[in-house]
Amino acid sequence: MRLPFSSQATCLVLTTMSSFVYQSTALRMIESKSLNPCQDNSSFTATLFNVLFTPHNRSITIDITGVSSISGYVKAELDVIVYGYNAIRTTLDPCDLDLAGMCPMNIGQLKNQKLNFPVSEDVVSKIPGIFYGVPDLDGLVRIYIRDTQTSISKACIEAELSNGKTVDQKGVGWSTAVVAGLALVASAVTSGLGHSNTAAHVAANALSLFGYFQAQALIGMTAVSLPPIVMSWTQNFQWTMGIIRVEFLQDICTWYQRATGGAPATLLSNLRDASVEVQKRSLDFARTTVGQGFNELSKRATDGGATEASSPATSVVVQGIERVGFRARIENTNIFLTGVIFFMIFVSFTTAAVALFKAFCEGAIRAGWFKGDKFEDFRKGWKIVLKGILFRLVLIGFPQMTVLCLWELTKRDSAAEVILALFFFISMLGSLAWASLKVFRIAQRSVAMHKNPAYILYSDPTALNKWGFLYVQFRATAYYFIIPVLVYILVKGIFVALAQSSGVAQAVGLVIVEAVFLIG
Repeated sequence: MRLPFSSQATCLVLTTMSSFVYQSTALRMIESKSLNPCQDNSSFTATLFNVLFTPHNRSITIDITGVSSISGYVKAELDVIVYGYNAIRTTLDPCDLDLAGMCPMNIGQLKNQKLNFPVSEDVVSKIPGIFYGVPDLDGLVRIYIRDTQTSISKACIEAELSNGKTVDQKGVGWSTAVVAGLALVASAVTSGLGHSNTAAHVAANALSLFGYFQAQALIGMTAVSLPPIVMSWTQNFQWTMGIIRVEFLQDICTWYQRATGGAPATLLSNLRDASVEVQKRSLDFARTTVGQGFNELSKRATDGGATEASSPATSVVVQGIERVGFRARIENTNIFLTGVIFFMIFVSFTTAAVALFKAFCEGAIRAGWFKGDKFEDFRKGWKIVLKGILFRLVLIGFPQMTVLCLWELTKRDSAAEVILALFFFISMLGSLAWASLKVFRIAQRSVAMHKNPAYILYSDPTALNKWGFLYVQFRATAYYFIIPVLVYILVKGIFVALAQSSGVAQAVGLVIVEAVFLIG
């Protein structure tokens, strides 16, 4: 059986890599939850591979399921790669290590094998301490199993390493959401008090902040090979794209997809039988090694290619938007519908809040809690204010819906979801195009009447409340710049959504788009 050898090799690697000893009360550890082949026709495959090294008790625990077709005397070449650099390279001989069943190796099937290996104090003491504390460790163990006499590689396996530390924290997401939400609430309150100009500027600044958060999220959605710490950092902002896991909503998405003729993916519900690895910088491509039965997921990742049911393991690419969904624990067939649902919840709650505030103001005045002139401008023009707020929400959600809707058109999870994608994309693009045209016409009328485009745009409360979010962030003579901004968002979304198969194309395209927008 080949288990002890693979385990011992990874053991030594994990031990050597486990050098980030961060003096804290938290449990120090180095772990890996994936084992993937790194050469064609590898003679060892694993559908489950979990390794945990804990330095406090100097032990490594291994849980593995796989198939080995290697026999005879072998040796292992072990490389430890850290942040792109080959930190350790050594050769291991199972006979020298006195590993039972490994000298020589035998063909066999491994099923839920659990082993525990002690690690010597000498090895643990040589591990650099910083490896335990640096978040999102970019470490990789790669093992080549070679025939002792011919040195021909019979198998290549590799495993990512993690110390359990990450910058992907729910607290960061909640904090940024609260900050952005408070900015929008401040704009609404200021508008209700009758300060339309101030409210428009506050709203514009809130939109800029929200746009920054979305820009971070879009980077994480690209198929570019990113360092682990970048993937984790951008994951903190995926809430701005509607990528938020709520258990019952996932059940609704799965039900809706089945009801409309789709075939939901089941990777997350079968993780006990799957060894998953997402795309990262140090890999040639992302591999998700899964067991039998994941034909639909493989079909999506290979643009319609079929998976042979008889294959013991299937390699599936998980990158870009699907990588973001996997890290958020959302099935890739539920990503689009999850984003749509949260956008609609956002719009519905905001509309309800404005209506309830209007009812509260009227009731408070009748009850004598407020004076009759309190929030007078809001009470008289609350419908105009509501329209302006809804247009703001459409502008906020435009990057999100552009990416998700266009991406859904390439995935076609179900016919109904494709129709939803077309409806939301066309309606939102049309609404913003019409609003931009409206601003342009108001400015032209102001120029014709007052020789100044800013006169009506900034002095008319109706125009300011309804359309001000489109132009107050620019100088008065550049009121039209919202059109280039919308084109910029659209083109950027197209690259992110439609170029998921090529990270290089996305990187080059986004650099060009950003450069043109900056220069322009």
